[in-house]
Amino acid sequence: MILTLAQTSRSAGDAWYLTEFLNNAVWQWAVLLGVLLVTFIVGKIVSFILIQQGQRIIQKQRFVATGTILRSLAKPIALLIFATGLYSARVFMQLDNVIFTDAAGTDKNLMWLWTAVCKTIVVIAVGWAVYRLVDVLEMFLLRLTAKTHTQLDDQLVPIIRKTLRIFVIIVAGLFIAQNIFHWDIGTLLTGLGIGGLAFALAAKDTLANFFGSITIFTDRPFQMGERVKIGDHEGIIEEVGFRSTRVRTLTGHLVTIPNSVITNSPVENVSRRPYIKRVLNVTITYDTPPEKVTRAVEIIREMLDARKSHFPADRPGRAYFNEFNDFSLNITVYYWYAPPEWWDYLEFTHDFNMELLRRFNEESIEFAFPTQTLYLKGKSES
Repeated sequence: MILTLAQTSRSAGDAWYLTEFLNNAVWQWAVLLGVLLVTFIVGKIVSFILIQQGQRIIQKQRFVATGTILRSLAKPIALLIFATGLYSARVFMQLDNVIFTDAAGTDKNLMWLWTAVCKTIVVIAVGWAVYRLVDVLEMFLLRLTAKTHTQLDDQLVPIIRKTLRIFVIIVAGLFIAQNIFHWDIGTLLTGLGIGGLAFALAAKDTLANFFGSITIFTDRPFQMGERVKIGDHEGIIEEVGFRSTRVRTLTGHLVTIPNSVITNSPVENVSRRPYIKRVLNVTITYDTPPEKVTRAVEIIREMLDARKSHFPADRPGRAYFNEFNDFSLNITVYYWYAPPEWWDYLEFTHDFNMELLRRFNEESIEFAFPTQTLYLKGKSES
């Protein structure tokens, strides 16, 4: 910017506070500083009061939405108070005679710029308030989705929150550009259209992730809170966004996976399995008599039959003497535990194993372990 200053010269005997800078005396700048300082302090006080009142209301567990609104508006209101003080302080200033040339070659005075900056701060404060009030809307949406049986709407809430926040930022930016600084938005959008192809190429990964999120919501391979296995990662789905999905692994780590990777990878939904299948190989020694092998299978089938209430009706537990291993006779046991609750399954397996160990010991049926017998052939006598 090129500034044209119309300053009046003063004699050396004039008071220092009458010295001018940008056509304004030192005392005028001091008043401006004081006004801004006062409005800044007032804004901080109001913001502190609103935050404390909002926190107190939330802690009482009554009118939580009201408390959240107060906390959300605290800082934007402080900024709005500052903008009001800045706009009011212009009455002490002489800014009409300070001329500058903008980027379009138009001469404008500093008063216009001052007013535009104040209006911009006001729009930013209002936009900031709306941006933070989206949290209140999210709270109401979560209450509504909590009453439904499906979790698909729970996944949509974070998407709606992010969409609304992006929308608020775009609207505020366009409003400032067109209504305050009077930029030609049409020309700007045309320029963006010309560079759209280059932008699309640069943002192809982002677009792939966005369409990946659409695929996730369309196909619904998983929902919030479900346990899944994607590639090498297994854990609980915590959040599905526009760009990525967050998975809390079984070790407690939070893994962020791009949605484009998810749509191109096999997704194993562990939470939707109807049962937990177990294949157990029970090995007994080779010197076990046939009747005891038969008895071993009978014992296992008796144990499975006693627990049939835990198996699906179409998948009863099964046991067979199926293999001659290198070091043992092998009995294979199959059962499908339902419902597929992991810790209940482990407790069931523990009980099954303990009874199997006890009953085999009672029947003197020995479990096998890797052994090898060597037969040495002596020298033949000549």
